[in-house]
Amino acid sequence: MTDAHSTPSTDSASAERSAFTLDGRCIPFAPGETIMDAALAAGVYIPHLCHKPGYAPHGSCRVCVVRADGRELSACTAPALAGLKVESETEDIHALRLAVLQMLFVEGNHVCPACEASGACALQAVAYHCGMLTPRFPQRFPQRALDASHPDFILDHNRCILCELCVRASRDHDRKRVFAVSGRGIASRLIVDAPSGRLGDTSFSSEDEAAQVCPVGAILLRRRAFRVPIGKRRYDLAPISRTGDVATQLQAELEAETLDT
Repeated sequence: MTDAHSTPSTDSASAERSAFTLDGRCIPFAPGETIMDAALAAGVYIPHLCHKPGYAPHGSCRVCVVRADGRELSACTAPALAGLKVESETEDIHALRLAVLQMLFVEGNHVCPACEASGACALQAVAYHCGMLTPRFPQRFPQRALDASHPDFILDHNRCILCELCVRASRDHDRKRVFAVSGRGIASRLIVDAPSGRLGDTSFSSEDEAAQVCPVGAILLRRRAFRVPIGKRRYDLAPISRTGDVATQLQAELEAETLDT
């Protein structure tokens, strides 16, 4: 009887002690967690754009690339395994991340000094974190539409990085399926699920979770753009490695209002 009852206890203790190393640091994890989940829970930042706690892993941005036992993987999709040796802050991994960020900037039209989301934009903040100050590749300057059909929001396709956070939020959390992605490769684009293709012809609302998750300036709430001045926004006050995962203009404003009071 003693042996029969000791085995589950031993297994449970072993599961609680499961850990891997991240840049030499021991990171504990629970069964089912990814490398990203465990790292964030331990307070270790791995740069990322398409990841959000509580959302299914997606792996579309590839900014969270790490090396695990000699293989390059996306930290947000790779399961944490006991004894795994993970490297994140090495020169070659940093170079891979930097190249991905540089491509994201030139594939869209990102003009940070003139963007309403400046200071509350995760793309901008991750680029600063990774040391990107200038583009490496030629700008593509794609011609993309700006949808101003909604009374409360503007959808600016020029700034969309196809992280699909709004797609997942609308589908899995709001149960509306307002957004989707169409096309393949460089021709991929965010679309609105309405016969007209316009955001104003959907049930999209400021109460939707999809309205809160855009990490850049693609989904903008009207009449609030500069309520919090540049210089006092989320990533103006602290680097992204210390302030969370996904920034929105609304969250930045609420945080600044709290600081003012």
